Amino acid sequence: MIRVGLGYDVHPLVPGRRLVLGGVEIPSTIGLSGHSDADVLLHAIGDALLGAAGLGDLGVHFPSDDERWRDRSSVELLRIIHQLVQEAGWQVVFIDATVIAEIPRIAPYRERMRERIAVTLELPVSSVSLKATTNERLGFVGRGEGIAALAVATVRAVSERTS
Repeated sequence: MIRVGLGYDVHPLVPGRRLVLGGVEIPSTIGLSGHSDADVLLHAIGDALLGAAGLGDLGVHFPSDDERWRDRSSVELLRIIHQLVQEAGWQVVFIDATVIAEIPRIAPYRERMRERIAVTLELPVSSVSLKATTNERLGFVGRGEGIAALAVATVRAVSERTS
């Protein structure tokens, strides 16, 4: 059995925060605001994986009112999600994600992000697709006030309890 999950996340850009995307810190004077490190890309991937495995969403597992998750690395959160997906009897097969941002340019960091995601999910880099686009200067993302990400995760059943 194969399943597909869809994930989406968005966070505002603010001064005084680190900018982390795909588990990679990007030099910047502004960063994403959020309870954890606000890595929209890994959050979208995490939601896609949780959805594909029928395990709810990020808010169920990492509520923003739980201080245990404050300023935590989203790489750590994605590792936990990967473990939950495996425990539910699913194997991650493929990730396809898109970052939507006017700034920063993603191209110089794309391969490091793909590698970080692949290592975290125990996948070959060829099983992680990462694209970037702008919002054509439309809306809050287009004005450079935030960054959004979309992700699709494909998982395969590896145990009978998932059938």
